[in-house]
Amino acid sequence: MQHSPLIQQLIDAFRRLPGVGGKTAQRMVLHFLERDRDGGRKLAAALTAAMDGVGQCRLCHTLAEAELCLVCAHPGRDIHTICVVETPADVYAIEQTASYRGLYFVLMGHLSPIDGIGPDQLGIAGLIERVRNNPVNEVILATNPTVEGEATAWYVAEQLKSEDLIQRGLRISRIAHGVPMGGELEYIDGSTLMHSLSGRLLINNPGRSQ
Repeated sequence: MQHSPLIQQLIDAFRRLPGVGGKTAQRMVLHFLERDRDGGRKLAAALTAAMDGVGQCRLCHTLAEAELCLVCAHPGRDIHTICVVETPADVYAIEQTASYRGLYFVLMGHLSPIDGIGPDQLGIAGLIERVRNNPVNEVILATNPTVEGEATAWYVAEQLKSEDLIQRGLRISRIAHGVPMGGELEYIDGSTLMHSLSGRLLINNPGRSQ
């Protein structure tokens, strides 16, 4: 049975969501049309408002409604530590552990030459300048433990190992135990993430040439 054009258009829109197939999208659409039209209108209004009102933080590039996100604008955060992650979802995951008080830099992806994503697309040069021009003592590389995530962490570490930053005593660390290879931070529980952050490994030895 074919759906009417408006219903099919709505089903196709829901299928854009990750993990949502045709049957699930159809079930969602029929739920709103049959039982919750007021909820559907609220969803549409909230989605429109978010699409128009949410941008990126000027400093860390995570999602934000103002020039600075809530983390970067918070006066109590540790400005000497920056945690580098791939996506805003990773920021939310780490924040839920309530064990990290530093700042972030969100790459909005990872290096993937086959997809045309290189250092320029991730804004890595901006990260280097931010570290160089601010009193940053440590950069924690918390990219996902995937092949692409590891390659991204290695590249960022190499860019940070400039002579002036090393002589300044910059520490470069990588989240360690507790995070399985092939996993993604967004789906890892808070306790595991907390142990990964506390058990991070130094990539460089401050004060020694690389």
